[in-house]
Amino acid sequence: MSLKNASVLIIDDDVDVLTAVRLLLKQDVKEVVTEKNPENLRSLLNKHSFDVILLDMNFNSSINTGNEGFYWLNKIRNDFRSDASVIMITAYGDIDLAIRSLKEGAFDFVVKPWMNEKLLHVISEACAKKFNRSSGIKNGLPNTIISNELLGESEIMQEIFFKLQKVAPTDANILILGENGTGKDLIARAIHQHSLRSNSPYIKVDVGALTESLFESELFGHKKGAFTDAREDREGRFESANEGTLFLDEIGNISLYQQAKLLTVLQNRQVTKLGTNTPFPIDIRLICATNLPMTELGNENRFRKDLIYRINTVEIMVPPLRKRGGDIILLAKHFSRVYSNKYLKPDLLIQEEAITKLVNYRYPGNVRELQYAIERAVIMCDNNVIDSKDIIFSPLESLAVEEQETHTNLNAVEKNTILRVIEKHNGNISKAAKELGITRTALYRRLNKYDI
Repeated sequence: MSLKNASVLIIDDDVDVLTAVRLLLKQDVKEVVTEKNPENLRSLLNKHSFDVILLDMNFNSSINTGNEGFYWLNKIRNDFRSDASVIMITAYGDIDLAIRSLKEGAFDFVVKPWMNEKLLHVISEACAKKFNRSSGIKNGLPNTIISNELLGESEIMQEIFFKLQKVAPTDANILILGENGTGKDLIARAIHQHSLRSNSPYIKVDVGALTESLFESELFGHKKGAFTDAREDREGRFESANEGTLFLDEIGNISLYQQAKLLTVLQNRQVTKLGTNTPFPIDIRLICATNLPMTELGNENRFRKDLIYRINTVEIMVPPLRKRGGDIILLAKHFSRVYSNKYLKPDLLIQEEAITKLVNYRYPGNVRELQYAIERAVIMCDNNVIDSKDIIFSPLESLAVEEQETHTNLNAVEKNTILRVIEKHNGNISKAAKELGITRTALYRRLNKYDI
């Protein structure tokens, strides 16, 4: 079914939304009906046969759970017996709501404000699905995004692929969280490749490596003569990524001063080059990544909360390799094929003992460490078989884990010692500090450190 023959119903308590969608669709669809009150749904569905229903999830601005939307979705599906494709719309980009919507029978989930092209695309697909369903044609969308580099069969990675499929076509800002080596860069690139901006630039910047003096010049650009070494005009990364995707890696490592500069650009959607007072508009899709946990990002002494909200419409948590089960073998075989070709060796078989060794390792360096381990094994193996002696893990990663464990153990010993001495002196800080051989001030610092 084409859009020209479609009948669309929009249910939203925001008159501006109803007007905007009606104006957008009126030239492309056969009929557009708008309704503020979902209580009138039964009457509307009794009188009309709609192909697509755009259903708001929250009809009370103080309640953002989406439960009202789920209630009316259930009514449309089960009580009113409508076969229309239902698209849920909301201003709150919670991926859990998206997943629940699809499980309960919605066709798709769209976040306000949306790109008009994206909304038209989703409605067109909804019409096609409704037509195929009526005609008995099975034509579902793929539920995973897998490239030659981004691989995974585990349940936790299937959830990641599902999220990518839902968020990629939108313009929502994405925050990717995960340990070093988990593949955050691959996730960002996959989002861009499956977005509506895939034919436009994809620009990556390791902002954590930029000094205070280079930060503005690198991101925003500069005019000739703006500072001592500015011998010519330079285009900033925001300008280079215009109409495309800008990926800011290691966002958690930038200073509060840099955060303020970045926030201003994201709020105003315009950039001012160093050496000029003339701003120019930017149109980018922003993806950020960090290895810091959300608890550390939430510390306002380290990271501005207003910036977190700006960059984090949807967050994607990339799991460590040790939690991906059978993906270890899948990835090991993939890297084995890649490096067999690179080093002109025949396809190599990974021996059972080697597989056991791979599966039982903790991978502090995650996928990156596995990749390097397999590359070394391919280079060093003598025959067409990789055995356990060929699998050598990075001593650097093992040393880092040992140092971290040692540091944790020392902290535990110090904390227990302080507690024991304070208890011995019935809470007298002066006597406890004297026995510990430190000042009262130093003891108070340690009490604060360990939340005692």
